[in-house]
Amino acid sequence: MDIAFDPAKDAINLAKHGVSLAAAAEFEIHVVVRDERRDYAEARFNAFGMLAGRPYCLTFTVRNGQVRAISLRRARVKEYGRHVV
Repeated sequence: MDIAFDPAKDAINLAKHGVSLAAAAEFEIHVVVRDERRDYAEARFNAFGMLAGRPYCLTFTVRNGQVRAISLRRARVKEYGRHVV
């Protein structure tokens, strides 16, 4: 999957979560849910799936037909279980 992201945001994500947004290209998506916690300027989604054999959460949006990664982090067991059956 072709993933776009802001290089500055990638550096922040790497420092905070220990994984580059570029790794989202290898992410195996199991389920996608819309992120409605706030009123964002655009539709945001959370994808739950596997990366290197571990559960991850990818927050992304779609701009100009391209997936734009916002955050990639290890998924918490409880949230992963809630979304992935």
